Amino acid sequence: MRVLFTVIAVLWGQFLAADVMRLAVTTSFENSGLADVLLPAIKDDLGLDIQLLVVGTGQALRLGEAGDVDAILVHSKAAEEAFVAVGHGTHRREIMFNDFVVIGPKADGAGIGAAIDAADALGRIAAASAPFVSRGDDSGTHKAELAIWTSAGIDAAALGPWYQSVGAGMGAALNTAVGLDAYVFSDRASWLNFNNQDGLALLYQGDPALFNQYAYLPVNPDKNALVRNDLAMQVEGWLTSSTAADLINGYQIGGEKLFTFNASRP
Repeated sequence: MRVLFTVIAVLWGQFLAADVMRLAVTTSFENSGLADVLLPAIKDDLGLDIQLLVVGTGQALRLGEAGDVDAILVHSKAAEEAFVAVGHGTHRREIMFNDFVVIGPKADGAGIGAAIDAADALGRIAAASAPFVSRGDDSGTHKAELAIWTSAGIDAAALGPWYQSVGAGMGAALNTAVGLDAYVFSDRASWLNFNNQDGLALLYQGDPALFNQYAYLPVNPDKNALVRNDLAMQVEGWLTSSTAADLINGYQIGGEKLFTFNASRP
């Protein structure tokens, strides 16, 4: 029995000492397929395994506040800056960007393809009371969608039954939009990697207000003794390297680039 306990103790100690870094990421990072490209390369270069917790930006920030992850990779600048300002994160490092787009029925009954800007696009959907699916999950995408409604002078909380808030990730929201033949606000990468596009199309894009920046925030180890800041900093160094730049800039689906690297070198 003593031998058994000794073996268990040794294995537990090895588990605790293992180089496993906990990273909370947005569902769009996972849905895009980019995680499947970057994580094996990180493993090869750093010998480091990364445990992904795939959630919306709001939940990722809360995991960071609780010290349940070592770093977060999210896309809501104001929320990120607030996270760092109160000491939950050590700093914010921009890594890459893409953009948000508005997807909808190919027939485009609300006429958003002729919109002059993103606010006009959502305004046309509201004017037509056309079915619209919102993630409704406090994610970076949800926050960006709400900002566009506000810029259109519309309170999303007061919209009618045609506005469906699903409280779920990007993949689930896109699938719901397909089922309802509805409009939906999405990041470009998730849409391009979405395999069930039947009946929907990318109808509006290009407004500078749809810019979508992703940033990396190491969690403050002073807040929680279990936070592995050493591992978080190794990953930051890799994410801002020329290797990461080549992989991010080279990642395409159907010949279309999904992300653009814009981090400064460490």
